[in-house]
Amino acid sequence: MAVILNLETATTNCSVSISKGYETISLKENNAMDYSHSEQLHVYIKEALEEASLSFSDLDAVAISKGPGSYTGLRIGVSSAKGLCFSLGLPLISVPTLQGMAHQVKLEKGELAIPVLDARRMEVYSCVYDEKFEEVRETRAEIITESSFADFVSDRRVFVIGSGAQKCKEIIQHPNFYFDGEIVPSAKQMGPIAYQKYQAGQFEDVAYFEPYYLKDFVLQTKKKS
Repeated sequence: MAVILNLETATTNCSVSISKGYETISLKENNAMDYSHSEQLHVYIKEALEEASLSFSDLDAVAISKGPGSYTGLRIGVSSAKGLCFSLGLPLISVPTLQGMAHQVKLEKGELAIPVLDARRMEVYSCVYDEKFEEVRETRAEIITESSFADFVSDRRVFVIGSGAQKCKEIIQHPNFYFDGEIVPSAKQMGPIAYQKYQAGQFEDVAYFEPYYLKDFVLQTKKKS
């Protein structure tokens, strides 16, 4: 079975895992609000390999959480993943950040998971997944209103998860919505998704792959007084 190094840097959680087939065999992560990615990512890679009693030569592929998410976090993760692929001659696999989040929810038949990452003001990045974690609605950047996600809730439970869940909870009132703002993207859930893509030969072009920013990066500057 393929041994895959998984890197998740799309949000505040700097997360690294090693997976073998569908099983995660080691995990190192730290959810720090000050974005420790540049200092910790390669340390965690080394520690995850050591915990799994493996070396770089044992890897079959590198998987990266491709976004949406933090511009800086995504750049750090993708740059590291591409550097490893170039130096080790390994294929690159990309995993949608929101899909990895959805895998943290145990869904029954007919239920949905809506991962939401906090963006500016009342905006979130969101996607809708069914109980098989297949995409029901594409990823969007959207402003949360009282009618958000109304097309997906009726007599079934819908789980709204992630850093944008609290702002959704304050506005969306339907009783079949369940909100969990504690879930963050983690490399732990990337392994099974990456392994499926590895088996299918769904690899990225290492030279040209870019993160999925969803929106153009805007540099914020302070106004002159």
